[in-house]
Amino acid sequence: MVQSAAATVDEYMTTLEPDRLAAMSRVRDLGREVFAGWAETMAYGMPGFGPEGGAPVFSYNSQKQYISLYAGKGAVEAFRDRLGGASLGGGCIRYRNPGKIDFDLVADILRHVRAHKGAGC
Repeated sequence: MVQSAAATVDEYMTTLEPDRLAAMSRVRDLGREVFAGWAETMAYGMPGFGPEGGAPVFSYNSQKQYISLYAGKGAVEAFRDRLGGASLGGGCIRYRNPGKIDFDLVADILRHVRAHKGAGC
């Protein structure tokens, strides 16, 4: 996993390749919408969202070959039938092509994670 040394999410976003910035910005915007009132933080070298003072329950990262969404096992299992174009592993959803990300699906996944507050995910 590629980890960033950025101290803030804003700083992290400035390090992204132009071909990934739009997709990563959209994931961030959806996270800000769905996790309104929760903390947006850098943890484990990647941006994420979680309850204030708690660990992130959703994180995302631009890696060498993928944009990765760390939503948890429960979310991956709940949406497996809709994740046909993504590489899946444990609680991770990986997209090789940023243009293939279904952002309506990402929003549904984020709402699922928020509703479960990370429990069982």
